[in-house]
Amino acid sequence: MTTSSPTPSRRHRRSRHELRQLDEKELIFELVKDICNELEVRSLCHKILQNVSMLLHADRGSLFLVQGERERGGGCSPHHQNGTSGTPRSRCLVSKLFDVCSRSTLMEMEKKDEIRIPWGTGIVGYVAESGEPVNIPDAYQDDRFNHDIDTLTGYRTKTLLCMPIKDTNGDVIGVAQVINKMGDQPFTKQDEEIFSSYLQFCGIGLRNAHLYEKSQLEIKRNQVLLDLARMIFEEQSTIEHVVFRILTHTQSLIQCQRVQILLMHPGSKISFSRVFDFEANDLNGEDGESRTSPFESRFPINIGITGHVATTGETVNIAQADEDPRFDHTVDDGTGFKHKTILCMAIKNSSGDIIGVIQLINKFNDLPFTKNDENFVEAFAIFCGMGIHNTHMFEKAMVAIAKQNVTLEVLSYHATASLEDAQKLRALRVSSAANYGLYNFDFDDINMDDDETLTACIRMFLDLDLVEHFHIDYEVLCRWLCSVKKNYRNVTYHNWRHAFNVAQMMFAIVTSTQWWKIFGEIECLALLIGCLCHDLDHRGTNNSFQIKASSPLAQLYSTSTMEHHHFDQCIMILNSPGNQLLANISPEEYSRVIKVLEEAILSTDLAVYFRKRGAFFNVIRDGPCWAVEEHRELLRAMLMTVCDLAAITKPWDIEKRVAELVSSEFFEQGDIEREKLNITPIDIMNREKEDQLPLMQVGFIDSICLPIYEGFAKLSDKLEPLVEGVRQNRVKWMEIAAANSLVTPENSEVRDDNDNVSKPTTPESKNGNVASMENCNNCSSISD
Repeated sequence: MTTSSPTPSRRHRRSRHELRQLDEKELIFELVKDICNELEVRSLCHKILQNVSMLLHADRGSLFLVQGERERGGGCSPHHQNGTSGTPRSRCLVSKLFDVCSRSTLMEMEKKDEIRIPWGTGIVGYVAESGEPVNIPDAYQDDRFNHDIDTLTGYRTKTLLCMPIKDTNGDVIGVAQVINKMGDQPFTKQDEEIFSSYLQFCGIGLRNAHLYEKSQLEIKRNQVLLDLARMIFEEQSTIEHVVFRILTHTQSLIQCQRVQILLMHPGSKISFSRVFDFEANDLNGEDGESRTSPFESRFPINIGITGHVATTGETVNIAQADEDPRFDHTVDDGTGFKHKTILCMAIKNSSGDIIGVIQLINKFNDLPFTKNDENFVEAFAIFCGMGIHNTHMFEKAMVAIAKQNVTLEVLSYHATASLEDAQKLRALRVSSAANYGLYNFDFDDINMDDDETLTACIRMFLDLDLVEHFHIDYEVLCRWLCSVKKNYRNVTYHNWRHAFNVAQMMFAIVTSTQWWKIFGEIECLALLIGCLCHDLDHRGTNNSFQIKASSPLAQLYSTSTMEHHHFDQCIMILNSPGNQLLANISPEEYSRVIKVLEEAILSTDLAVYFRKRGAFFNVIRDGPCWAVEEHRELLRAMLMTVCDLAAITKPWDIEKRVAELVSSEFFEQGDIEREKLNITPIDIMNREKEDQLPLMQVGFIDSICLPIYEGFAKLSDKLEPLVEGVRQNRVKWMEIAAANSLVTPENSEVRDDNDNVSKPTTPESKNGNVASMENCNNCSSISD
């Protein structure tokens, strides 16, 4: 919505009879007050002419205002003026109102056509150029008088007084002229003085009116620019659509015959890659209303002018094209079009680089392009540059996305398991959960082959009633499981076997505690998928390593780097043909599964664990209400950590074996950091600190494991064996630490000679503590 300042309220004007009763000074003062608050130029001019006619007892008067730029320095080069390249616009005088008499109304005067008088021509032109008044007792005896005007109007001019109107700087801004003093008398010297005195106030009034008009124009211009900016940035799908909008709006606002936009060839300052053209009548054609893109390369271009602008960035404003030596006259040959006036400007991006040129041709009514036109196009060109640049970026992004989709399609084909693998798994016998030992907290997969791990996963889906409830195709389930297994890399610890063990612990907990009833089928499905996929495509290196190495993954995700990648890989497999495990569920169920699945996988980041566990302990203390989604979400998040760290609860031989696997993977990362990144790894990654492993395990148990497992045991006594397993393993690690002189036998406390070793601590002291997070990231039983 355009806003503008209201014109000040107009005072009541005295009648001509009342004015005639005043003496000369009072009359001048009253007539000055009459114009002092008038800010509308035409109305002000009308009042001035009526007032001077009354002051000087003249029959009528005319007022001319100066238009065009003032020549400075005594002249102007034919191609350069005020920083604008091109033929200078000639100064002239334009009649705002002509032949105003005491009975004339403003409405009547506005119907008359403007009269344009060249600078220095005729009496009015002479007064404007010289700044001196002219008093002629007999107009027809003066060679400067133009008799044609009397011939046209049928009026006979006898006496004439013409006076310049100057601003506060002494510059001529207009010329006032009164004609035919009453009583056939010539204008006197006193008339000149009165006229001059009054016009001083008129000059101030006109200056104020011009400033007000300019401010209103600026407000309107800014509003138009905002609308245009909004228009441009709303449409950034293709460069054709954006350019078409720019062309149509520019043409309608500046009112010219033709607009062109020429885009620079990337890497070149002298050639154009695309030339868009729009003519005023293009929207009147058969497809005008439905057209959304401009014509390309249908009209010759003035390479001399556009090339000059493209290389120099200068604005070119030409009032007469055929007089400019840079204009190529051959571009008009055979086109039926004639170049007259040209305004050409550079389009720049946000960095100030020239990316194109906008050219306006032939302003309507054969008028030259004004300085205001230049200012408007210059401001608009900034938005055009941003819009075109953003659209280029958008198009590049769309191309990149298309390439990415093709790449993902290819990778998906190679990453997913074959139909033959799925059919082979489908043909295998699936034993009972008890036969696999899936209900046991001390479950060990050491004697299972890969096929048995896959059939055991099928058993978990079957026993949780997920296959039947969600109408999962059995062959799709088999293929999906094979694809998940295939997408785990052959790293030392974070491989398919780890994922399988995490899923088994989830199954054992939800069945033994009956928590599957709390979660329901949707959340159980998401949790089981999350366990199997929570470390997909793990590279054997943690989040910290991704940041240190500035890996592409770290650039994609600033937090929970690997966990976000695991989730993305999970979604990729779920969306791959033949692996669409969720194909038969409703959209609402699908959205819920994906939401819970993402939360579950991201919860395996220990940073998330530390952020949430304080709230979880508060829920345990105050008593949980599993109908509350927030409580249930905390339970799911903490349960993912419990399952991820479950090796610490297993019998000693399993725990010791797993700890050695994790340590080996950590040492491999430390070797890479030392050899390729030239940094000294932290102790847990440092192969030279291998003897510290028992002590670090104790710190890991005390700061992370015992608090969470003790908390879960409070929720269900069925989970007490997990706590007992952690305590027994702590004793074992303490014995090894004592044997290696890492702790004192008297109190079995951690010695202080290793700052990087985690100290035993309580959940309260560790909750939300940054140091704790550093410690847990250094522990050997877990990783990102």
